[in-house]
Amino acid sequence: MKDFFRLNGKKIFLAALALSASLFYVSALAFYQNQGRAELTVSFFDVGQGDAIFIEASDGTQILIDGGPPNRILPLLGERMPYFDKYIDVVVLTHPHADHVSGLIEVLEKYNVGMIIESGVDYHTAEAKMFQELVKEENIKSVIIDRPVDLNFYDGAVLRFIYPEESFVGKTLQNVHDAALVAELDFDGKKILFMSDAEKNLEKRLVSEGKIGDMDVLKTGHHGSKTSSNDFFLNAAKPEYAIISLGARNRYGHPHPDVLSRLAASGAQVLRTDLDGTITLKIHNGELSLQKEK
Repeated sequence: MKDFFRLNGKKIFLAALALSASLFYVSALAFYQNQGRAELTVSFFDVGQGDAIFIEASDGTQILIDGGPPNRILPLLGERMPYFDKYIDVVVLTHPHADHVSGLIEVLEKYNVGMIIESGVDYHTAEAKMFQELVKEENIKSVIIDRPVDLNFYDGAVLRFIYPEESFVGKTLQNVHDAALVAELDFDGKKILFMSDAEKNLEKRLVSEGKIGDMDVLKTGHHGSKTSSNDFFLNAAKPEYAIISLGARNRYGHPHPDVLSRLAASGAQVLRTDLDGTITLKIHNGELSLQKEK
């Protein structure tokens, strides 16, 4: 054994030195990469005619807001999440229309979910029923928003639910959009407003109650429908960017030309998932940047 070390000691020393140098290089590379990594990333997925928004913090926290229509969300999540990561901290269902809830059914079947946040409004469709059954089967904690609630997570980031302000549990509404969750993401001086499918009546209520202030980014209500993004609302929100989530050549005529005109008049830069693909927003050192897929 002594002869082995005597004959090979130099080689062993050099190999150890090379290994140490390699480890230092890897550690340094990881450090410098993390230095430039966004603290918070928000992806507005291109799921066609629907909504799906994925929030990621650099500590690993993941929040999914809606899941879009069927057969769209899983490949997109697979691109964002490591293949071994099968856990999502929070799933938010803004309202149980098929173009928001269908993809979440697939998510619950594929991933472990820490918490569900929803309004609790009744909606008698197969998709809504299946979603609720899966939540019960998986014994996932469910939080019903019936008053303003702050969800605090990474380094002072807050996902603030500003509506509903009343309980919709067990209620069936003529227009389920009136029970849609509206939330504001506040991080490092930047604000993003997620309007789900909120329409004029809800916009008017939020503005009159002083709930809407200057926003950096607005996820426009109801896929650019004429009933949303009204002038009085945009005057209160003053968004720098407006993101419309919708499908190409959809049968609803979204986005409506009137909405595009109102957004242009407000000074907002408009981005659309049908034209731009998935839109990724990053916040790093208090600066906001946007990247388009197409």
